[in-house]
Amino acid sequence: MTRKIDPLVYSSIREAILVTGIWLAAAIWSISVCYTMGYHRATDDLKLVLGFPDWVFWGIVIPWSTCTVVSIVFGLIFVRDGDLGKDIEDADDLGLGG
Repeated sequence: MTRKIDPLVYSSIREAILVTGIWLAAAIWSISVCYTMGYHRATDDLKLVLGFPDWVFWGIVIPWSTCTVVSIVFGLIFVRDGDLGKDIEDADDLGLGG
């Protein structure tokens, strides 16, 4: 017996995987860039980019700003409301005895 999965579940799983992948990629980018550019570095070698140390700007500001914009665009363009079915008019339709 094959159980049919609701298309709404497929849609939500797809959206969750995509958003998790985007933020996971940003986390990996942030950790790797901050580690390689921030550690074992002389203080006189420090450069500022828009008032931030360069490793903070390239490792935190840029990827997290990019992820925020991508998430907003994804939410506005690709995420749609799904039909949840008919509304229940009477509480007794739930079988709660009310």
